[in-house]
Amino acid sequence: MGLVVQKYGGSSVADAEGVKRVAKRITETRRAGHDVCVVVSAMGDTTDDLLDLAQQVSPMPPARELDMLLTSGERISMALVAMAIETLGHQARSFTGSQAGVITDSAHGRARIIDVTPGRIRDALDEGAVAIVAGFQGVSVDTKDITTLGRGGSDTTAVALAAALGADVCEIYTDVDGVYTADPRIVPTARKIDRVSSEEMLELAASGAKVLHLRCVEYARRYGVPVHVRSSFTPREGTWVVDSASARAEGGPVEQPIISGVAHDRGEAKITVVGVPDKPGTAAQIFEAVADAGVNLDMIVQNVSAAATGRTDVSFTLPKTEGQTAVQALSRVQPVVAFESLQYDDQIGKVSLVGAGMRSHPGVSATFFKALSDAGINIEMITTSEIRISVVTRADHLDDAVRAVHTAFDLDAEEQAVVHAGTGR
Repeated sequence: MGLVVQKYGGSSVADAEGVKRVAKRITETRRAGHDVCVVVSAMGDTTDDLLDLAQQVSPMPPARELDMLLTSGERISMALVAMAIETLGHQARSFTGSQAGVITDSAHGRARIIDVTPGRIRDALDEGAVAIVAGFQGVSVDTKDITTLGRGGSDTTAVALAAALGADVCEIYTDVDGVYTADPRIVPTARKIDRVSSEEMLELAASGAKVLHLRCVEYARRYGVPVHVRSSFTPREGTWVVDSASARAEGGPVEQPIISGVAHDRGEAKITVVGVPDKPGTAAQIFEAVADAGVNLDMIVQNVSAAATGRTDVSFTLPKTEGQTAVQALSRVQPVVAFESLQYDDQIGKVSLVGAGMRSHPGVSATFFKALSDAGINIEMITTSEIRISVVTRADHLDDAVRAVHTAFDLDAEEQAVVHAGTGR
């Protein structure tokens, strides 16, 4: 008996039957005596379809108007889910992100949550209604304009509301049964993980695992929100993302195998700054220019300086969507930095191995690189953390790399994983 925040992704509410199935699940939770706040995404591929439509009418849609367009998808979902719940005999009220009190900065398309003031949500819950909130959106604290949170924003909305409302759990419903050791669309023999630490989930999310968004995991970890990832198509137990220390204190130690999973990301590009003068301050000038353009970087590698020329090359990866912005920013500072040229490559993929057990088990790197070698995969960049190894390879070799590494670490299950819906678009 408590407060449960549930989030349903686009594949869960992709059509009228999906909406009715979700409404039934919500009312079952309500009948069990829980207060329920629900966050919904846009139906199916609605967001992608709206983006395509915007591109057809404008090659560069204004950011403010694009946010106004994209938030309509979630508003459709929230109203339909509320209608379906009312049909089942329960009260429901739908709220946009701004009505729900999700306050953000003014960065259209990638706004960050500053505060959540869920007064209207609390009032609805106190009156016995199910509160349905449009995910992925909020309102700017400065301009009062509608903003969107970027990809995975509905997950972040759900966890932020759970923290603000003091919910007992935030349930993230998706089209698979939980967090897997790899994407089951690529590795059908991937295993479901019953329990994973927030530390490992952060690395998996940052490395491209799409089941949970990175900002959602960061928010949950910061505010101590237990997250349960599960399928909206079956009643099975999913994956619990928990803080390791809290789990041990409660007598339920988190399983920590050597490797938790293999993540991949095909949404990155690589920029190489060729012929950089090898002297103090040049790297700072390069990365200051990129930072001023609002571009997030991932992997960074600098080659050894050539003795004959006193110059070196600096390579880094970044989201494809920000590639041209970074190239333009660097081109503007080329006369100042005095590098020779820029190379842009968006045909790359990243594969990452994640596991807390790496800290105490030698030989993980050797097994990882041998698996890639045996599969004929060439490595272009390498980066590591305490519990992660990531490499960049060619995009058309990415799926083979994921499968090879997954098998090399004995992560394959005997049964095939089930993907209940979703196009993976």
